[in-house]
Amino acid sequence: MTDAHPPPGTRFPRVVIQFCTQCKWMLRAAYFAQELLSTFPTLGEVSLQPSTGGTFTVSVSLHAASSAPAPAPQTLWDRKRDGGFPETKELKRRLRDVIEPGRDLGHVDRGAADGE
Repeated sequence: MTDAHPPPGTRFPRVVIQFCTQCKWMLRAAYFAQELLSTFPTLGEVSLQPSTGGTFTVSVSLHAASSAPAPAPQTLWDRKRDGGFPETKELKRRLRDVIEPGRDLGHVDRGAADGE
């Protein structure tokens, strides 16, 4: 592994986990952050954003190493829209589909094929 700088224009995924502090979901948000960072070491950032009102969303955006404008974030999971909290496997699949579509997630993908 080298410490070489990425080429100009390289895009780094930024994940934001917004969670409700009133509902005490900080540990859940931190757990998901740790899981995503462990699975995707090329993430540029995982941010935990305190919120209120029962919010629990996970979004991803790609930001450039240069000053190019970033596209709008894409919501991977919204507790209200998707009905509750994601399974870790499902969240990893959704993130992979955005940032590394061809990547095999090993047992996570095999579980999906088996109907888990």
